Amino acid sequence: MSYDFDLFVIGAGSGGIASARRAAEYGAKAGIAEFDRLGGTCVNRGCVPKKLMVYASHFPDLFAEAQGYGWSPVQSSLDWEKMITAVNNEVTRLNGIYQRMLDNSKVEILQGYAKFVDAHTIAIGERQITADKILIAVGGHPIKPNILGIEHAITSDDIFHLKEQPQRIVIIGGGYIGSEFASILNGMGTEVTQVIRGEKILRGFDDDLRSEIQQAMGSHGIRILNNIQLIAIDKTAEGVKVTLRGDEGTEETVVADAVSLAAVGRKPNTHNLGLENTQVKRHDGAIVVDQYSRTTEENIYAVGDCTNKINLTPVAINEGRAFADTVFGNKSRTMSYENVPTAIFTTPEAATVGLTEAEAREKYGDAVKIYRSRFRPMYYTLAGKDEKTMMKLVVDQNTDKVLGAHMVGTSAAEIIQGIAIAIKMGATKANFDATVGIHPSSAEEFVTMR
Repeated sequence: MSYDFDLFVIGAGSGGIASARRAAEYGAKAGIAEFDRLGGTCVNRGCVPKKLMVYASHFPDLFAEAQGYGWSPVQSSLDWEKMITAVNNEVTRLNGIYQRMLDNSKVEILQGYAKFVDAHTIAIGERQITADKILIAVGGHPIKPNILGIEHAITSDDIFHLKEQPQRIVIIGGGYIGSEFASILNGMGTEVTQVIRGEKILRGFDDDLRSEIQQAMGSHGIRILNNIQLIAIDKTAEGVKVTLRGDEGTEETVVADAVSLAAVGRKPNTHNLGLENTQVKRHDGAIVVDQYSRTTEENIYAVGDCTNKINLTPVAINEGRAFADTVFGNKSRTMSYENVPTAIFTTPEAATVGLTEAEAREKYGDAVKIYRSRFRPMYYTLAGKDEKTMMKLVVDQNTDKVLGAHMVGTSAAEIIQGIAIAIKMGATKANFDATVGIHPSSAEEFVTMR
């Protein structure tokens, strides 16, 4: 049977674009549908604009710290509108780059919302196309908790389009998104209250890392309210009133200017895709795929956040390229989900790769040995600040293999990226010990811990 496309991709985010371009390199006729801007969550309302705002939030500390090095005091204030405009202009620039990349790869872009008619047919508006292989790469979306008055809250998608800086904000959620925006807004001068249901932020990460970040965020002025069991939001003349009840029944009210940010997680964008017209199966909204990203419908595949495996942009890109290599390049390969590094752009920054201490002890028991270091980096000595860096290695004593590395502190992401290569290659603690450190640096601590 003849098809309009060898590959048609639904969703022009990082994973979808990487898949279409790689398939086109192998000679496939590829098309892609997108109803929004190119680049998906990462470029438009995630990694890129968020990281730019992280940079913006660091300048007040830099101005203050410079005085310890002999610089005169700096009097400066944030022009929120100018900052947000610059961030969104950069996003627009990247949209254009993605457009040119797809054009250069001869991938046809169809603007509109795509839905399955059947396993080989897609409708985009009034147009229908057919494809031999179809890839779903529709990403995810932020969710709001089911609490009274939640309609008065915004999500992380909305923060990039606020016309004015909130002077007071309540952030609901202790995951990495909520914690990152708590740090960003706090650095910019907003009064931040972060509300979490558990004892600590960042559930799922290493406990030492969680404790270190939570303690540091508190010392930087973020008020973290934990063990909150009930939340209600009400719009009043004063602003947005958030009523909180703890696990012991105590109540407290916090007032924000006009918004409260709900950052309690994300869900796959798999609704309204017409999947009922295919044999594609879902579990808790996520598309079920095998190791080759194939769904339960033989010619349909899925990558990225819509499969809810590891929801990171580089993972989606790698999944997409592995799919294209396998299906169109005759180079069968799969995505490995072991030892995937990740970063948390809070202040202080954190990064991690491999097993947490708890995961390692569950798997290896008493054979696990922990190496930990906590110190004040040289930079902060003249600045006169008591900022700490924490580093941690998780090691299997039976094999001497390093199972995990965790860091909280300046440049954590940059440092862990290099450590991740060693761990991915199966490095031992002896390999770390035999490596000469770069002095003076914080990174050298990873090869000098005893």
